Amino acid sequence: MDLKQYIKQCCVEVDAALDRFLPPETELPASLHSAMRYSVFAGGKRIRPVLMLAACEAVGGNSETVMPAACAMEMIHTYSLIHDDLPAMDDDDFRRGRPTNHKVYGEAVAILAGDALLTEAFVLLSNPAFQKADAGRTMAVIQEIARCAGSHGMVGGQVVDMESEGKAEIDLATVQYIHTHKTGALIKAAVKSGAILGGATETQLAALTTYGEAIGLAFQIADDILDIEGTTEEIGKDAGSDQARGKATYPAVMGLADSKRRAAELVEMALNALDSFDAKAEPLREIARYIIARKS
Repeated sequence: MDLKQYIKQCCVEVDAALDRFLPPETELPASLHSAMRYSVFAGGKRIRPVLMLAACEAVGGNSETVMPAACAMEMIHTYSLIHDDLPAMDDDDFRRGRPTNHKVYGEAVAILAGDALLTEAFVLLSNPAFQKADAGRTMAVIQEIARCAGSHGMVGGQVVDMESEGKAEIDLATVQYIHTHKTGALIKAAVKSGAILGGATETQLAALTTYGEAIGLAFQIADDILDIEGTTEEIGKDAGSDQARGKATYPAVMGLADSKRRAAELVEMALNALDSFDAKAEPLREIARYIIARKS
């Protein structure tokens, strides 16, 4: 299959849905809604919503069932990036090749834009008008996403990441905790949520959970490697920033070669988890391979 074309088509559909679901820039408060849209439509890869759509497809579901949740996931991811870039956290000037939100709208509006995106995500997830799955599956997805976004998931990982920055010695267990929580949790949640909304059996859900966990960690290891080997133009932010800040990364603990080997092992684990699935899971297989081959 042509993964590039598949992702492109998914992104077109997700962007159109996000445009419908987000408040227009002209609606008061205009500055807030403009800031929200600025970061949401800054040209991201949409990996999380694409994974959600692909997981739904793999178990025989359709995009209409999962699209609101896919958009909610992208809102949560975007909020995390806005806050991650703030001076109190990573203090980044660029994201996806554009000035970061707080550089354009100011720190206060950037904080509130992130807050609003997180809240709007759950408005969307819980709105009966947009839900096509039964109430039990919808509730399971809301809980899964909320848990993976909070202190036991992404936010918890961000805190340990900040607390580990600049420390002389960080062990592999700490780095793995950061990566599986800060990045991996929402990726796993995207895969699981797509499967749940698509009507997955318990066996299918268990297999896709293993897949999601494996590619979630592989994705962040690949990001660690790109920070070393990529250029600022390729990755859309300052290359080498992790090393400059003394971030806890896989290459810092394991070295570059072993980090690449570990990422490849995780992709193989993800592919093995899909052995029982037919051709409908081919997008998931190709995404797993793409994760460690990408340049941005």
